[in-house]
Amino acid sequence: MIQISPDKKEDISFWKNIALVVVFFTLTPFALLLSLYSLFTLSNTQAGSIQQASSPNQFQVPSWGVRVYASLPTKLPSISGEAQSADSRKELIRQYLARYDSPLEPYAPLIVSTADEHGLDFRLTTAIAQQESNLCKKIPPGSYNCWGWGIHSRGTLGFESYEDGIEEISKGLREKYLDEGLTSIEDIMAKYTPLSEGSWAYAVNTFMQELE
Repeated sequence: MIQISPDKKEDISFWKNIALVVVFFTLTPFALLLSLYSLFTLSNTQAGSIQQASSPNQFQVPSWGVRVYASLPTKLPSISGEAQSADSRKELIRQYLARYDSPLEPYAPLIVSTADEHGLDFRLTTAIAQQESNLCKKIPPGSYNCWGWGIHSRGTLGFESYEDGIEEISKGLREKYLDEGLTSIEDIMAKYTPLSEGSWAYAVNTFMQELE
């Protein structure tokens, strides 16, 4: 068996340590430089990939270089400032007339607009027509007078059309009743049908409440 002297062992350990130090100081800077180069290259690649996104619907995750597509609309909805509304009163009158199968049903918009023109409650002429003629189903033939307007000993006033009748009754109620201070249904009754003992006003008020 070969024995190594103590002095020989110390020499081997010395040169072994020297070798380790040389290897450490040689490889460590190289490893550091390689790491820095890799980090710099990866950062540039990620920044470039973000800047080069070609679609507004494309998102990129730089850490893995994965492209994720989100189903975003290409045209976003806008809120318009233009408001549109329908006059529900016209539909209310139309439905009421339709329920009773009245020939006045097509004239519901005209009834409301004419009432507005003369400053009347939009329900008034319809309620009077319900009381006087069951909504135009019981009138003198060809008279178009659904409101018992102009009844006298010589007969009943006639109109040329339903449109003409709606205009005349609305205008007459304004000029000959409301403008003279007869603003309640009871006041109107006293002049419209003076022989009534309250039933006319009660019925008209009831029909107007049905139209609320």
